[in-house]
Amino acid sequence: MNTYWLPTIGAAAQLDRKKPQDALASLQPADAHAMDVPPPLSMGSLYPIYIRGEAMLALHNSTAAVAAFKTVIDHPGIIVNFPLGALAHLQLARAYQLENSTDQACAEYQEFLNLWQSADPDTQVLLQAKQEASICAHK
Repeated sequence: MNTYWLPTIGAAAQLDRKKPQDALASLQPADAHAMDVPPPLSMGSLYPIYIRGEAMLALHNSTAAVAAFKTVIDHPGIIVNFPLGALAHLQLARAYQLENSTDQACAEYQEFLNLWQSADPDTQVLLQAKQEASICAHK
């Protein structure tokens, strides 16, 4: 709890307060445990890595954000069917967009939209993703 969940929750709270530097500081105790299987789960979730990616996006550090979200995506055996697996594609698209890597961003937007094709069409994150992905239609 003290080395995985509390630092991750604290970091998410700092992001909500628009304090990405504080979020990264909050995550430090979780760094050594980011790939662990935290109790009470019987599988990993990679939340600390995902939150680190969000903080890096907020700091406009696209390189670090890309690395974090790729780590989530590159470990499907750990992430299994946690929503962060799909959301990492959306965040990766945003990181690529920050780098002006439009082709890569569009591929990740499409992957996210494919994964969420059966989601409630009024889900805020899906609506936002569709709006962001509209840049791909204008290429």
